[in-house]
Amino acid sequence: MATELKNLSSYDPTKVANGKGRKIGIVYAEWNDEITYALRDGAVKTLLANGVEESDITLASVPGSFELIFGASQMVKSKSYDAVIAIGCVIRGDTPHFDYICEGVTAGLSRLNVEYDTPVIFGLITTNNLQQAQERSGGRLGNKGDECAITALQMMALRQHLQQ
Repeated sequence: MATELKNLSSYDPTKVANGKGRKIGIVYAEWNDEITYALRDGAVKTLLANGVEESDITLASVPGSFELIFGASQMVKSKSYDAVIAIGCVIRGDTPHFDYICEGVTAGLSRLNVEYDTPVIFGLITTNNLQQAQERSGGRLGNKGDECAITALQMMALRQHLQQ
C-alpha cells in the first residue's frame, strides 16, 4: 500500500505554496463522521498553518460520500473558491455498494477537474475496515485531510503559474 510508505501528514513546508488570500471550499460527508470530521479538521488546520485565513475557508456538509459530487459541483460553479476539497470515507461492507459509491464519486470528482477551472481535491478514503480509516484520519499513517490541504495549495499555485 502506498500509504504504508509515507505518512499522510508529512510534508516539507518549504515546498508548499502559501495560501494567503486564497478561498477554499471544503465539502465533507456526514456518513462515517468519526472519520470525516477528523479529515476535515486536519485539512482546516493545515490550511491555517499555511497562510489561509479562517474566514476564507467555507465548510459544507453533505449526507454521504456520493453527495460530495453535487456539493463540490455547487462550490465550483459558484466561482467563489480557488480550490475545493471533497472529503469522505467509504468502508467496504458485505455488498457491492462500496464499489458503486467509490466508482461514482471518483468519476464525478474527476469530471469536475476536467470541465472546470477550479482544482477539486479528492479526499475520499476507501478502506476495508474501520481501523484502516482511523489510521488515515489522524492515526499511525497520518491524516489524509492534511494531504488534501497541501494538494489544494499546490494545485492553486500550479494554476496561477500556468495562467501567467
